[in-house]
Amino acid sequence: MGATGSKLEKALGDQFPEGERYFGLENFGNTCYCNSVLQALYFCVPFREQLLEYYANNKNLADTEENLLTCLADLFSQISSQKKKTGVIAPKRFVQRLKKQNEIFRSYMHQDAHEFLNYLLNELVDILEKESHAAKSDAENASPSEKVANGPKTIQVNGAKKEPLVTWVHKNFQGILTNETRCLRCETVTARDETFFDLSLDIEQNSSITSCLKNFSSTETLNAEDKFFCDKCCSLQEAQKRMKIKKPPQILVIHLKRFKYIEQLSRYKKLSYRVVFPLELKLSNTVEDTDSEYSLFAVVVHVGSGPNHGHYVSLVKSHNHWLFFDDENVEIIDESAVQTFFGSAQEYSSNTDHGYILFYERISAVSSE
Repeated sequence: MGATGSKLEKALGDQFPEGERYFGLENFGNTCYCNSVLQALYFCVPFREQLLEYYANNKNLADTEENLLTCLADLFSQISSQKKKTGVIAPKRFVQRLKKQNEIFRSYMHQDAHEFLNYLLNELVDILEKESHAAKSDAENASPSEKVANGPKTIQVNGAKKEPLVTWVHKNFQGILTNETRCLRCETVTARDETFFDLSLDIEQNSSITSCLKNFSSTETLNAEDKFFCDKCCSLQEAQKRMKIKKPPQILVIHLKRFKYIEQLSRYKKLSYRVVFPLELKLSNTVEDTDSEYSLFAVVVHVGSGPNHGHYVSLVKSHNHWLFFDDENVEIIDESAVQTFFGSAQEYSSNTDHGYILFYERISAVSSE
């Protein structure tokens, strides 16, 4: 363990970022799906900072019941406060809590990293919302003098209106999609908004993230048995439907649908298609028609030829260096190595390491002078 640590430190030398920690995570029997996602989230700096702030504000509360949020905050705090710069940490409490809470992750079977990420983010939001409601009801039940002392702060934080709570998880990951349906008879456009934490994209051989996003937002005609009920015409009509991004998120998570159900085989098959994901991404299928620019900072990679077995690793960008995390092992890699994870141009290839979940951070709009 010490050897790999010093190897990484030697590789970075004077360039080792001040205050940064690069720690591998121990595998507890097929927990690589969890480790790879945790590394990507740890190097999602705004998320990490807000989680550590939450930990600092809540660690003294003796009555705080252990949950996934406290276990994650505790793990991130453990990593960030290590005296050594590199090494290995066992995320034991977090994994135990995860298994205790959700039977899907209890077995030693191969798990899906995307399913885990989705579950984790939604669970964190639920916990934060419950805490917020509890704080609000405590404030409402407080005596008048206590209300004066604590009231305004609480009301501001939670909002007096019955609006959904926007947590720091939402602020980082949530975007808004709008589903536009245009009736072809009366031209009325019906728009329905929905929120998302990640975008799941269908993939094709020799394609790119940009083309997958275009397909995601392409116009679909609803006709025959798929006709749309138009409220204005009060009848079923042919219509055109398309999905657009109304509000791009700060952190854009893209899930490539590499596991496809094949009817003839009655099972899932892994698509090893080559899908190019750029280091800098322009998101153009937005409602505003202004490009949002993003920079890639993490990739969760699925290694293996099938959906029910294999391994997960992650690539992470930290302070302009790319690192490769494989459970306990951490090594520095060249930026050019990222393209070896695009996928295979041929159906049968010896390379089975394919980008599966991509994490992009929005670049602050720079004025074009």
